[in-house]
Amino acid sequence: MGAELTGPVLRVAALSKRFGGTQALEDVDLEVAPGEIHALIGPNGSGKSTLIKILAGYHHAEPGAVAELDGEPFDLGQVTASRHDRLRFVHQELGLVGELSAIDNLALSHGFARTAFGNIRWPEMERRTSALVERFGLGIDVRRPLATATPVQRTVVAIAAALQGWEGRRGVLVLDEPTAVLPPGEVARLFDIVREVRDAGAGVLYVSHRMDEIFALADRVTVIRGGRRIATRPVAELTPRALAELMAGEEMETDHRPPPPSSRADPVLEVRDLWAGPLRGVGFDLAGGERLGITGLAGSGHEIVPYAVCGAHAGRVNGRLRLPRRSERWTQARDADGLGLPLVPADRAGEGVIGDFSVGENLTLPLLGRLRARSGRLRRRRESALVEDWIRRVGVRTAGRGARITTLSGGNQQKVVMARCLAQRPPVLALCEPTAGVDIATRLQLYDLIERQADEGMGVIVSSTDTQDLLALCTRVLVVRDGRIAREISGRDITESALVHAMEGTE
Repeated sequence: MGAELTGPVLRVAALSKRFGGTQALEDVDLEVAPGEIHALIGPNGSGKSTLIKILAGYHHAEPGAVAELDGEPFDLGQVTASRHDRLRFVHQELGLVGELSAIDNLALSHGFARTAFGNIRWPEMERRTSALVERFGLGIDVRRPLATATPVQRTVVAIAAALQGWEGRRGVLVLDEPTAVLPPGEVARLFDIVREVRDAGAGVLYVSHRMDEIFALADRVTVIRGGRRIATRPVAELTPRALAELMAGEEMETDHRPPPPSSRADPVLEVRDLWAGPLRGVGFDLAGGERLGITGLAGSGHEIVPYAVCGAHAGRVNGRLRLPRRSERWTQARDADGLGLPLVPADRAGEGVIGDFSVGENLTLPLLGRLRARSGRLRRRRESALVEDWIRRVGVRTAGRGARITTLSGGNQQKVVMARCLAQRPPVLALCEPTAGVDIATRLQLYDLIERQADEGMGVIVSSTDTQDLLALCTRVLVVRDGRIAREISGRDITESALVHAMEGTE
């Protein structure tokens, strides 16, 4: 038995995958050792998600691929019960059913506890589910539909589902961008759980775009680019710059900080006494050219602010808003949708794009009124010119404006959503978790794009739990705690330590 433990718990070799004329993966090799956290990193479109989906049996590898679990060959094209028991996945899309509760979602993979007569033992199911999710300390109501849960809570349920029955097992837990919407406190809890899995002897394959996570958590890292494995290195032998250069294939600047704030311009947005969900009377001014961060822990209400300001919050909203450069009149917050402020939502797949539509159709959805002739017919040439212009301006990598939006990487989909908002020429741009699930190169491109809009006088709201976003982008940050603005941090006082302490209430 001891000899078996010296080899990798998971080994794949000569892994290739082609989609039509696109070579997504080419002869990729990967080994995950028992008791190892192995990071997988690469630019958007590098093939990471394809590799994960092949391991999960969603895609089939090209002939010639080799795969082993504990030295035993297994067929990548067959999804068997024993393989599922040793390979567990938390996908970036989470794979949850929003209409069902956490209890039901966990039971989908491991079944219900039943009596001798076949009836479901609901109290036992509730205890079992609560025990799995309570280790994250988020106070999730396991009986409510997950559609009513926050992104953080849904992520926790997906991880809990993957960990069912895992204790003491030898295998590989695959996590694809698990912290995309988690604030620092929840990230720390997740890291503790991942380390528990590793310390029990299992391997962890950890996919992330966040450099700080790689260096805080991983033992080794594999970089793939253009569908090929570029390198596998011990993390202790790398620096952030060296890892970024392996990802990008060239020397690149990874430090990105906004300039010190200049004198405040006149406000482009005024918000007063905003009540929505957990928010309790939030108010602030946003100046032209300002990049205002809004952050807080899960449930604090910070994530609701941009939705409420843009008229996109589904619940009841009270308060007043004004765009001083447009009108001296105040607008009731419940009528905020009439102000026409665009939103880049937190859930890109669920709220930001329509998967069956093309790149061009997704980009021009709110602009159809401007693109119609008096007869009501759509002016196709004008639409095509507008789409091509914005694809160029924001740097979308696509086969063309007619390509389905789902053929694009997450980062390029985010660029399309941002282009759609910017094409409306708004005085204010509101963004929620703007870099969730994008690689470092795309992250820097998005930062530059946001900065250019602010430099041209637009007011920008950045609601994020990612301190890297706040540090890189914001000239001022409002920290929301228990539904109220607990602290305002400006300029050089915006540090990671200050942000975390303000969010946690431990200043």
